[in-house]
Amino acid sequence: MPQRLPRLILASTSLYRRELLGRLQLPFETIAPHADESPLTGELPTATAERLSLAKARAVADRFPDALIVGSDQVAYQGEDCYGKPGTRENAIAQLRAMSGNAVVFHTGLCLLNAKTGRYQLRGIPTEVRFRQLSDAEILRYLDKEDALNCAGSARSEGLGIALLEYLRGDDPNALVGLPLIALCGMLRAEGVELP
Repeated sequence: MPQRLPRLILASTSLYRRELLGRLQLPFETIAPHADESPLTGELPTATAERLSLAKARAVADRFPDALIVGSDQVAYQGEDCYGKPGTRENAIAQLRAMSGNAVVFHTGLCLLNAKTGRYQLRGIPTEVRFRQLSDAEILRYLDKEDALNCAGSARSEGLGIALLEYLRGDDPNALVGLPLIALCGMLRAEGVELP
């Protein structure tokens, strides 16, 4: 008899996260979490990403009391400088200039919340990314060709942004795009979901 899968909810409107979760070939729905994504005063970037991934999952739990809910958030940082979604071309230019020639950590928070039991699993998955030394002309050409205004750090590694990098290092290449599938598979298995 086939396994009855619990309802799976992705608490995100990100097309990239939706595409990644689709790779697991499980039925799921996407819901906007409507969570305040502002960092707390004095909060470390790693803590921000993890707190927000849990907050996003909790933001939709009342509407789906029997579901497994996936929340994820990402913060890019270098030392004390944090790079969120730039929102404007000017901000993207400033971010890419600041990251040029430097190693930046993209810390992805991941949460799987069982709304029925209240149990949640929470992890942070870092990816170190070193940017090449970028000229202003390269930055402008990149931004002319790729919409990178809605991704942390202004560089889409799954697209043309890969050309801006010297290397990336981490446990899961999907984490950099926004949803660490290796960790998520482990979390789903811990909730009894059968995966290959």
